[in-house]
Amino acid sequence: MSDMQQPDISPPSGPVLGRRELLAGAAGAAGALAGIGLLGLTPAQAVPVAAGVTKFDLPNSDQVRVLVTGDAGTGTLTQFAVADAARAYHAREPFSMAVGLGDNLYYSGPSGEHDDQFNTKFETPNAGLDFPWAMVLGNHDNSSILPGDGGWLARGNYEVAYHANSARWWMPSRYYSLRVPQQNPVVEFFILDLNPLASYIPQILDPYWAVDGQFMNDQRAWLDKALAESPAKWKIVCTHHPYLNNGSHGAAGHYDGLPAPMNGMHAKTFFEDHVVGKANFILSGHDHTLQVFEPTTESKGTRQLISGASSQTGKSQSMVGSSGGTRYPALFESFDKLGFMVLDLTPSSVNLRVVTVDPATDQSSRVFDQRLV
Repeated sequence: MSDMQQPDISPPSGPVLGRRELLAGAAGAAGALAGIGLLGLTPAQAVPVAAGVTKFDLPNSDQVRVLVTGDAGTGTLTQFAVADAARAYHAREPFSMAVGLGDNLYYSGPSGEHDDQFNTKFETPNAGLDFPWAMVLGNHDNSSILPGDGGWLARGNYEVAYHANSARWWMPSRYYSLRVPQQNPVVEFFILDLNPLASYIPQILDPYWAVDGQFMNDQRAWLDKALAESPAKWKIVCTHHPYLNNGSHGAAGHYDGLPAPMNGMHAKTFFEDHVVGKANFILSGHDHTLQVFEPTTESKGTRQLISGASSQTGKSQSMVGSSGGTRYPALFESFDKLGFMVLDLTPSSVNLRVVTVDPATDQSSRVFDQRLV
């Protein structure tokens, strides 16, 4: 896989920095990244499975139960507590598959496709959850100088390469889709990589990753065609960064209260031009919360769900509402609890459950259970 070779680096160490601290180092990071740019993998360049690796089978039923997690990959006791709760759920009501909504390897992403973090922060915590995991790239998976800066986008290719080596991990390219079942699908998942539109370090040194560069333009064209041609009853777009959000990271166009373009203004445009009104749901992480939004006129009937509390929690409720004063209507919100979501999809219905987890007791609670469609 020669097109994926790049200089090896060690993950940055030290405390997790705030977003404004990240920006303070942006100029230095950009300079350090000069001249480092690699092609991201697209569906046309999908990674084949390595010899000796057998992937868990994709679901072949039109009754699909999906474990929805996000921001899980810390390898800490909290990640294990949530995974334990998911295992207990799976024993009672088996999952068909999972979606991992990014920030898969905190805090700075992998240093190679054989990095032991894949074992300690994904395989070991999820032992027994033996089904396909459709994985999304997050900003921490693409760190450059500072954890979470999203400044070294080519770093995410290591996670794409890992697709060849794992039975669970499903990431054959940086963006892709999965039809479930493959014939007469009840659902199609469109896994996107919007990190070039939301990086805390603007991608000005390599035109390939630019907002209007080849990678994003190819992805736009691919998504438009894939959504238009999808025969699935339910179309679900999966991203790391959310469109709507009442949590501390804010909604697209207002991320972290930062100035343009670091505020996700380009991500907002992408959602509005290519996703809302064309997909039934957007699943996102990034905010370490659990949120179920109402479809709005702005979202053209597309419903946003956020499940990013699979290892860390967000701010207290008093910190909610950093989206330029806008608060979006929600059916359910949890800002300070660990947990995950469960989507049950049939040809005629979509039901959502939200499960919170107490890491001190390993007790889980079903706090939301409602048919959405």
